[in-house]
Formats: sequence, structure tokens, C-alpha cells
Amino acid sequence: MNSLFVRRNQSAICFGGCTLISIWSLLLCCSLGAWAQSRAVSLGESVPFSIRATHLMGLEYTKSNSTGILSIDEKVLQFQLGDKPGTEVKIASIQGAFLGVESKQVGGLPLKLGKTAAPYGGGRVLSLFTHKKYDTLTLEYVDGTGGVHGAIFQLNKGQGEVVMDELLSHGARISGADRLVKQSTAEVKYENK
Repeated sequence: MNSLFVRRNQSAICFGGCTLISIWSLLLCCSLGAWAQSRAVSLGESVPFSIRATHLMGLEYTKSNSTGILSIDEKVLQFQLGDKPGTEVKIASIQGAFLGVESKQVGGLPLKLGKTAAPYGGGRVLSLFTHKKYDTLTLEYVDGTGGVHGAIFQLNKGQGEVVMDELLSHGARISGADRLVKQSTAEVKYENK
């Protein structure tokens, strides 16, 4: 009889311990959810827009073909490389913005060699699947001394429209004709003359 009583006590202790652990884990999860909700941005605050981009050319004190973060704050467009201070352009000074689409072959030298070595024109088939499309954003702006400058950025496909919309919402003066100029990569056409 004593063994039955002991077993009941052990199961009651286990049941109480498991219940206590379950209650503590439930309270912990609820408190984490409440903390995450309190960290959300209120409607009055504006969140700076940022996107990963490649600076192709044009910005002062920034190397060509460098990848960084393109961000738009209240009155400033900024391109920042890692921990270095960013290059800023006032949004009010932007006179024009042009959006283009480019296609770029990926894979480098190993893929070129593979396409060359593929028998029976198989390299042409590989070329169909090794192109990636990008958006190019060209900005024309005026500096503090009245000089006209330009900067070209390369973005992932579809992100150029998002950046253009952000610039317009922050007060950039972009005419409707400049808004969307689609370009494609140049193709060489052989003609019989």
C-alpha cells in the first residue's frame, strides 16, 4: 500500500511540475508578443526607406560598381557603403529620374567556356537561362553651387519603380515623361549587304 501512495505522490509532483512549466512558458510567450507589439512604429513616425543597390557611376567620393544601401529619408537620398559615411543628395535638388531595364549574363568565364564546349549548339540553350534582368535608375541633380550632376544605380528587377514612387512621395520634381523609359540591352544584328 505504501508503494501505491508513493507512486501517486510522484505522479502528482510530476503533474504539478509540468503544469508549472507550461504556465511559465505561456506567460513568457505572451510577454514576448506584447513587447514586440510595443516596439512597432506608431503611425505618426516615418520609417526611412532603404534598399540594396549598386552604384554604377556618378556620385562624388563613391567608387564605381560598389554595392551598398540606398536610403531615402525626409529630405535626403543617401548611398552608404558599409560603415563608411554615406554620400547624400537633397531630394529637392533632383531634376530628373530615368528608369531603364537591362539584361546581364551571369556565370562569368566558367559559363562562357561551358557554352563554347557544348556540342550541337547547346551553348545557345544555356544562354537562355543565364541572363538576369536589372533596373537601372539614373538621377539628374543640381549641387549647391548650381552644377548639374548625374548618378546611375543598378537595382533588382521591379525595385526601380518602388524607388521612383518613394522619391515622388518625398517631393522630388520628376516630370511624367521621364518617369519610365524602358531600355533593353543592345543586340547585334547581322545584315546581308
